[in-house]
Amino acid sequence: MAVITPPTQTWSRETGLVEKRDVWAALKRGFRSRCPRCGEGKLFRAFLKVDNNCSVCGLDFTPHRADDLPAYLVIVIVGHIVVPTALIIETNFSPPVWLQLAIYLPITLILSLLLLQPVKGAVVGLQWALRMHGFDENPPEGIPPV
Repeated sequence: MAVITPPTQTWSRETGLVEKRDVWAALKRGFRSRCPRCGEGKLFRAFLKVDNNCSVCGLDFTPHRADDLPAYLVIVIVGHIVVPTALIIETNFSPPVWLQLAIYLPITLILSLLLLQPVKGAVVGLQWALRMHGFDENPPEGIPPV
């Protein structure tokens, strides 16, 4: 029985060099709905539809996989704002239920809609900065594309 060994890969300074990607800069650029690489081109072509590529630097956005994470993060953020506010107002002032619903429901809806696109942009920026999914120029061999 023959044993097949994979060829050894020699690492050098040139093979280890990759583009430095600043995570915080990519998060901020994505949060502003800008390209995570250059910070100039638009990230979205519609409210939540990510564009195919950057109009300035040409970065391909199609490999992003934001899925449901932005919605979960928005729920957590808005919940951490609205729930303590509601509890403080309820314990200190005890307004009628109809008034509470008239205040908290619109605030929750407006905050959710205002935060959804920036949070999705930040998630796409994070994926680019961490070379997740198809944002890596040199993916490891043997892993099929998503």
